[in-house]
Amino acid sequence: MDRKNVIQALQFCRQFSNKRKFDQSFEMILNFKGIDFKKAENRIELDVKLPHPTGKQGNVKALVFVNDPNFAEEIKSKVARVILATDVPNLKKKDVDLLLRDYNVFLAEGPAILAVAKYLGQQLAPKGKMPKPIQPTVANLEQALRGASTFTKVTNKKGKFMPVIHTMVGKESFQDETVADNFLEIYNSVVNVLPNREGSIKSAMLKLSMGIAVKVGVKYDASSAQSKAPAVAEAKK
Repeated sequence: MDRKNVIQALQFCRQFSNKRKFDQSFEMILNFKGIDFKKAENRIELDVKLPHPTGKQGNVKALVFVNDPNFAEEIKSKVARVILATDVPNLKKKDVDLLLRDYNVFLAEGPAILAVAKYLGQQLAPKGKMPKPIQPTVANLEQALRGASTFTKVTNKKGKFMPVIHTMVGKESFQDETVADNFLEIYNSVVNVLPNREGSIKSAMLKLSMGIAVKVGVKYDASSAQSKAPAVAEAKK
Protein backbone atom coordinates (compact mmCIF):
# COMPACT_ATOMS: atom_id res chain seq x y z
CA MET A 1 0.00 0.00 0.00
CA ASP A 2 1.43 3.34 -1.11
CA ARG A 3 1.34 5.93 1.67
CA LYS A 4 0.90 8.75 -0.88
CA ASN A 5 -2.31 7.12 -2.10
CA VAL A 6 -3.66 6.99 1.46
CA ILE A 7 -2.90 10.69 1.99
CA GLN A 8 -4.55 11.53 -1.32
CA ALA A 9 -7.67 9.53 -0.39
CA LEU A 10 -7.90 11.41 2.92
CA GLN A 11 -7.72 14.71 1.06
CA PHE A 12 -10.51 13.61 -1.28
CA CYS A 13 -12.63 12.59 1.74
CA ARG A 14 -12.28 16.10 3.16
CA GLN A 15 -12.96 17.68 -0.22
CA PHE A 16 -16.14 15.68 -0.83
CA SER A 17 -17.62 16.05 2.68
CA ASN A 18 -19.80 18.95 3.81
CA LYS A 19 -18.66 20.66 7.00
CA ARG A 20 -20.52 19.35 10.04
CA LYS A 21 -21.08 20.74 13.53
CA PHE A 22 -19.16 17.82 15.05
CA ASP A 23 -15.75 16.24 14.60
CA GLN A 24 -16.43 13.43 12.13
CA SER A 25 -14.61 10.12 12.33
CA PHE A 26 -12.38 8.78 9.58
CA GLU A 27 -13.37 5.18 8.82
CA MET A 28 -11.48 2.62 6.76
CA ILE A 29 -13.19 -0.13 4.79
CA LEU A 30 -11.41 -3.22 3.49
CA ASN A 31 -13.28 -5.49 1.06
CA PHE A 32 -11.94 -9.03 0.59
CA LYS A 33 -12.02 -11.50 -2.28
CA GLY A 34 -11.42 -15.21 -2.69
CA ILE A 35 -11.58 -16.04 1.02
CA ASP A 36 -13.85 -18.68 2.56
CA PHE A 37 -14.79 -17.14 5.90
CA LYS A 38 -16.71 -20.27 6.88
CA LYS A 39 -13.27 -21.69 7.71
CA ALA A 40 -12.18 -20.62 11.19
CA GLU A 41 -8.55 -20.16 10.14
CA ASN A 42 -9.57 -17.43 7.67
CA ARG A 43 -11.58 -15.33 10.12
CA ILE A 44 -10.13 -12.00 11.16
CA GLU A 45 -10.04 -10.94 14.81
CA LEU A 46 -7.03 -8.82 15.68
CA ASP A 47 -6.01 -6.46 18.48
CA VAL A 48 -3.93 -3.83 16.72
CA LYS A 49 -1.75 -1.36 18.60
CA LEU A 50 -2.03 1.91 16.72
CA PRO A 51 0.64 4.61 16.49
CA HIS A 52 -1.92 7.21 17.63
CA PRO A 53 -5.16 7.15 19.65
CA THR A 54 -8.15 7.45 17.32
CA GLY A 55 -10.29 9.53 19.65
CA LYS A 56 -12.47 6.54 20.38
CA GLN A 57 -9.91 4.52 22.30
CA GLY A 58 -8.83 7.69 24.07
CA ASN A 59 -12.17 7.57 25.92
CA VAL A 60 -11.24 4.62 28.13
CA LYS A 61 -13.92 3.33 30.50
CA ALA A 62 -12.15 0.58 32.36
CA LEU A 63 -13.63 -2.18 34.47
CA VAL A 64 -11.18 -4.08 36.68
CA PHE A 65 -11.88 -7.40 38.41
CA VAL A 66 -9.86 -7.55 41.63
CA ASN A 67 -9.03 -10.27 44.11
CA ASP A 68 -7.39 -8.12 46.81
CA PRO A 69 -9.73 -5.62 48.57
CA ASN A 70 -6.74 -3.40 49.43
CA PHE A 71 -5.79 -3.14 45.75
CA ALA A 72 -9.42 -2.38 44.93
CA GLU A 73 -9.32 0.55 47.34
CA GLU A 74 -6.09 1.84 45.78
CA ILE A 75 -7.41 1.95 42.23
CA LYS A 76 -11.08 2.86 42.63
CA SER A 77 -10.44 6.51 41.73
CA LYS A 78 -8.40 5.57 38.64
CA VAL A 79 -10.93 3.43 36.75
CA ALA A 80 -14.63 3.56 36.02
CA ARG A 81 -15.50 0.50 38.11
CA VAL A 82 -13.94 -2.19 40.29
CA ILE A 83 -15.59 -5.56 40.95
CA LEU A 84 -14.27 -7.93 43.59
CA ALA A 85 -13.79 -11.56 42.59
CA THR A 86 -16.09 -12.59 45.46
CA ASP A 87 -18.94 -10.65 43.82
CA VAL A 88 -18.51 -12.21 40.37
CA PRO A 89 -20.65 -15.34 41.05
CA ASN A 90 -23.59 -13.08 41.97
CA LEU A 91 -23.65 -11.22 38.63
CA LYS A 92 -26.74 -12.02 36.57
CA LYS A 93 -26.83 -12.22 32.78
CA LYS A 94 -28.50 -8.80 32.54
CA ASP A 95 -25.77 -7.35 34.80
CA VAL A 96 -23.06 -8.63 32.44
CA ASP A 97 -24.96 -7.25 29.43
CA LEU A 98 -24.80 -3.83 31.06
CA LEU A 99 -21.07 -4.22 31.72
CA LEU A 100 -20.51 -5.03 28.06
CA ARG A 101 -22.49 -1.94 27.08
CA ASP A 102 -20.95 0.50 29.55
CA TYR A 103 -17.21 -0.38 29.57
CA ASN A 104 -14.71 -0.67 26.72
CA VAL A 105 -11.64 -1.93 28.62
CA PHE A 106 -11.70 -5.08 30.79
CA LEU A 107 -8.76 -5.86 33.08
CA ALA A 108 -8.27 -8.29 35.95
CA GLU A 109 -5.82 -8.89 38.75
CA GLY A 110 -4.35 -12.32 37.98
CA PRO A 111 -6.22 -14.52 40.50
CA ALA A 112 -9.57 -12.84 39.71
CA ILE A 113 -9.42 -14.10 36.13
CA LEU A 114 -10.28 -17.61 37.33
CA ALA A 115 -13.62 -16.42 38.74
CA VAL A 116 -14.33 -14.32 35.65
CA ALA A 117 -13.61 -17.25 33.31
CA LYS A 118 -15.78 -19.63 35.35
CA TYR A 119 -18.85 -17.45 35.78
CA LEU A 120 -18.72 -14.86 32.98
CA GLY A 121 -16.64 -16.46 30.26
CA GLN A 122 -19.61 -17.56 28.15
CA GLN A 123 -20.77 -13.95 27.85
CA LEU A 124 -17.46 -12.12 27.69
CA ALA A 125 -15.42 -14.40 25.44
CA PRO A 126 -17.69 -14.26 22.33
CA LYS A 127 -17.56 -10.45 22.54
CA GLY A 128 -13.77 -10.40 22.81
CA LYS A 129 -14.05 -8.91 26.31
CA MET A 130 -12.22 -11.43 28.44
CA PRO A 131 -10.11 -9.23 30.74
CA LYS A 132 -6.40 -8.78 30.21
CA PRO A 133 -4.35 -9.76 33.29
CA ILE A 134 -2.46 -7.14 35.31
CA GLN A 135 -0.22 -7.31 38.35
CA PRO A 136 -1.83 -5.78 41.47
CA THR A 137 0.08 -2.49 41.47
CA VAL A 138 -1.04 1.00 40.55
CA ALA A 139 1.91 1.33 38.16
CA ASN A 140 0.88 -1.80 36.24
CA LEU A 141 -2.72 -0.64 36.06
CA GLU A 142 -1.70 2.78 34.70
CA GLN A 143 0.54 1.14 32.11
CA ALA A 144 -2.35 -1.11 30.99
CA LEU A 145 -4.66 1.91 30.68
CA ARG A 146 -2.11 3.80 28.58
CA GLY A 147 -1.76 0.80 26.30
CA ALA A 148 -5.53 0.42 25.99
CA SER A 149 -5.83 3.96 24.63
CA THR A 150 -4.06 2.94 21.41
CA PHE A 151 -5.36 -0.60 20.93
CA THR A 152 -8.28 -1.27 18.62
CA LYS A 153 -10.06 -4.51 17.79
CA VAL A 154 -10.23 -5.27 14.07
CA THR A 155 -12.69 -7.95 13.01
CA ASN A 156 -14.88 -8.94 10.09
CA LYS A 157 -17.46 -10.45 12.43
CA LYS A 158 -20.76 -8.62 12.16
CA GLY A 159 -23.15 -11.18 13.57
CA LYS A 160 -21.39 -13.58 11.22
CA PHE A 161 -18.04 -13.28 9.45
CA MET A 162 -18.38 -11.03 6.40
CA PRO A 163 -15.96 -10.22 3.52
CA VAL A 164 -15.42 -6.70 4.85
CA ILE A 165 -13.78 -4.81 7.70
CA HIS A 166 -15.06 -1.40 8.76
CA THR A 167 -13.19 0.40 11.55
CA MET A 168 -12.31 3.86 12.82
CA VAL A 169 -8.82 5.26 12.20
CA GLY A 170 -9.03 8.85 13.41
CA LYS A 171 -10.91 12.14 13.51
CA GLU A 172 -11.48 14.89 10.96
CA SER A 173 -9.50 17.25 13.19
CA PHE A 174 -6.38 15.04 12.96
CA GLN A 175 -3.55 15.68 10.54
CA ASP A 176 -3.60 13.49 7.42
CA GLU A 177 -0.25 11.95 8.41
CA THR A 178 -1.68 10.83 11.76
CA VAL A 179 -4.72 9.14 10.18
CA ALA A 180 -2.52 7.57 7.50
CA ASP A 181 -0.26 6.06 10.19
CA ASN A 182 -3.25 4.34 11.80
CA PHE A 183 -4.68 3.23 8.45
CA LEU A 184 -1.42 1.63 7.38
CA GLU A 185 -0.90 -0.09 10.73
CA ILE A 186 -4.30 -1.78 10.46
CA TYR A 187 -3.91 -2.49 6.75
CA ASN A 188 -0.52 -4.17 7.19
CA SER A 189 -1.70 -6.14 10.24
CA VAL A 190 -4.67 -7.50 8.30
CA VAL A 191 -2.62 -8.26 5.18
CA ASN A 192 -0.22 -10.34 7.27
CA VAL A 193 -2.99 -12.79 8.26
CA LEU A 194 -4.68 -13.11 4.84
CA PRO A 195 -4.19 -16.29 2.76
CA ASN A 196 -2.90 -14.41 -0.29
CA ARG A 197 -1.70 -11.27 1.47
CA GLU A 198 -2.61 -8.20 -0.64
CA GLY A 199 -4.04 -10.51 -3.30
CA SER A 200 -6.93 -11.19 -0.92
CA ILE A 201 -7.92 -7.51 -0.78
CA LYS A 202 -10.50 -6.40 -3.33
CA SER A 203 -10.41 -2.72 -2.35
CA ALA A 204 -9.41 -0.32 0.43
CA MET A 205 -11.50 2.77 1.10
CA LEU A 206 -11.69 5.73 3.44
CA LYS A 207 -14.65 7.90 4.40
CA LEU A 208 -15.76 10.51 6.90
CA SER A 209 -18.80 9.65 9.04
CA MET A 210 -21.22 11.62 6.88
CA GLY A 211 -19.19 11.53 3.68
CA ILE A 212 -18.86 9.23 0.70
CA ALA A 213 -16.40 6.36 0.46
CA VAL A 214 -13.20 7.11 -1.46
CA LYS A 215 -11.24 4.24 -2.95
CA VAL A 216 -7.54 4.41 -2.08
CA GLY A 217 -5.42 4.64 -5.20
CA VAL A 218 -8.13 6.18 -7.40
CA LYS A 219 -7.96 9.81 -8.54
CA TYR A 220 -11.21 11.73 -8.48
CA ASP A 221 -12.41 14.84 -10.26
CA ALA A 222 -13.96 17.01 -7.55
CA SER A 223 -16.38 18.56 -10.05
CA SER A 224 -17.69 15.24 -11.33
CA ALA A 225 -20.30 13.37 -9.31
CA GLN A 226 -19.87 10.40 -11.63
CA SER A 227 -16.23 10.02 -10.58
CA LYS A 228 -17.35 9.41 -7.00
CA ALA A 229 -20.11 6.93 -7.82
CA PRO A 230 -17.98 3.75 -8.18
CA ALA A 231 -16.64 4.05 -4.64
CA VAL A 232 -20.10 4.73 -3.24
CA ALA A 233 -21.57 1.75 -5.07
CA GLU A 234 -18.79 -0.59 -3.95
CA ALA A 235 -19.06 0.54 -0.34
CA LYS A 236 -22.73 -0.47 -0.32
CA LYS A 237 -22.07 -4.01 -1.51
